[in-house]
Amino acid sequence: MDVSMKRRTLLKVIVLGDSGVGKTSLMNQYVYNKFNQQYKATIGADFVTKELQIDDKLVTLQIWDTAGQERFQSLGSAFYRGADCCVIVFDVNILRSFETLNNWREEFLKQADPSDPESFPFIVIGNKIDIDGGNSRMVSEKKARDWCASRGNIPYFETSAKEDYNVDEAFLCVAKTALASEHEQHDIYFRGISETTSEVEQRGGCAC
Repeated sequence: MDVSMKRRTLLKVIVLGDSGVGKTSLMNQYVYNKFNQQYKATIGADFVTKELQIDDKLVTLQIWDTAGQERFQSLGSAFYRGADCCVIVFDVNILRSFETLNNWREEFLKQADPSDPESFPFIVIGNKIDIDGGNSRMVSEKKARDWCASRGNIPYFETSAKEDYNVDEAFLCVAKTALASEHEQHDIYFRGISETTSEVEQRGGCAC
């Protein structure tokens, strides 16, 4: 094989959740190490990419950010299809954003129509744990973990995009979970990409 051809696995990850829970902030913190205090609603959908190395595999995470507004909820099945993992985000300080987790999960399964819905990998993130020192939270960690446990032991992470707390750990678990479920047709080749890409990271184990 030509040495300029480096095998890389493309993983498609969809991020869902109510408007304002911090989906875009989590992605920006993870990919760019930036947090913007100004809230700006995502219109439709957009994606960012992140390169990492998991064991001996080079992985490109293609993370799709979606608008939480209901009018954008049905982006169409083509958007969801081919996903290797779905991340659902809620705000631990807003009970309603937790109560809609099941709606988002069902919406994803309906639109993506995976071959084995029971085993399709989800990860749940409870964001904004930094607000008010945790005094204003409406959803306890136990309540969130119980919800995840009752739905096939979905991995659960508590994060703060603002404080960059647990964000890398959550997305590393996303990458490992997606990699475990990826399909051969997602294996692609990138020509001439240097092995010393600045964003390639050597990472350890997954907490999930």
